[in-house]
Amino acid sequence: MVSSDGIGRLAVLAAGAAAFAVVGVALFVVYPETLADLAGVLAALAATALGVRIIGPIAGSIFPGYDVAEVAVEGPITRDGGGGRFPSSPGSTPADDIVDQIDRADEDEAVDALLVKLNTPGGEVVPSDDIKLAAERFDGPTIAYATDVCASGGYWIASGCDELWARDGSVVGSIGVIGSRVNASDLAERLGVSYERFAAGRFKDAGTPLKEMSDDERAYLQGLIDDYYETFVERVSEGRELDPEFVRETEARIYLGEQAHEMGLVDELGTRRELEDELADRLERDAVAVEEFEPRRPLMARVGAGARSVAYAFGAGVAGLVGDREFRLRF
Repeated sequence: MVSSDGIGRLAVLAAGAAAFAVVGVALFVVYPETLADLAGVLAALAATALGVRIIGPIAGSIFPGYDVAEVAVEGPITRDGGGGRFPSSPGSTPADDIVDQIDRADEDEAVDALLVKLNTPGGEVVPSDDIKLAAERFDGPTIAYATDVCASGGYWIASGCDELWARDGSVVGSIGVIGSRVNASDLAERLGVSYERFAAGRFKDAGTPLKEMSDDERAYLQGLIDDYYETFVERVSEGRELDPEFVRETEARIYLGEQAHEMGLVDELGTRRELEDELADRLERDAVAVEEFEPRRPLMARVGAGARSVAYAFGAGVAGLVGDREFRLRF
């Protein structure tokens, strides 16, 4: 059965195509008497095709064929999908793009609900929080849907949605924070490389890989991790309506979807089709039409993404050893 929006789009397309066809015939067949009829017909057809391309987006904006927006958070979560001087994983999630997609969906009058598809092991702290805050700002039902992995920063994002759905075999949890650094002091000593300190502030170079970490520096950095962890527990407890002590008792473990559901970490188990059927019932309609919102990227950015994919195999290994961040903090 064709929806009223579908009929409307077809009507606009037909009217637009007819208008451009008339213009094309007038310009290329009727008035220029010196043009051959065949050339005129071909030109008219070209004008009609151009008109359809112009009218199509206009018809889609007047009669949108969707009522639910979907944004996908896939791969490690970073600020912009980059990794400093070296290539990041081509599957990483630029948080700023996701926030932009959610905000555009919120401004779209055709969108009645938001699906946040999660397949991520987590990532950087503040970018994950930015996505969570964007989901909280959305004016309408928001459902997070875990496919393969919804861990750490992914679970932080889910806590900003009204519900979390998962599959029986989804990996869910890892509510914790980790900080890491490469300790290359022994290697530097063997190579005859020494570290000479020029810094103002006692802990300014805490975590520098070319020197041994002192007990005070270790305690300082661990304190940062503990503070972030308490914030994580607090946000998850509020968003998921869980007892903070229960969240701490998970000790950053991961769980399969079925067990996570039994524990209350997941609201519902089901397939994507079951989720859409449930959402249609809640919105009081026969079915929902989901539109995947994608980042707005210029041509050169898309070309650059392909280049990063080619370079990743080499760059990721090097970046793991000599990245520009001395102490990395992430979910």
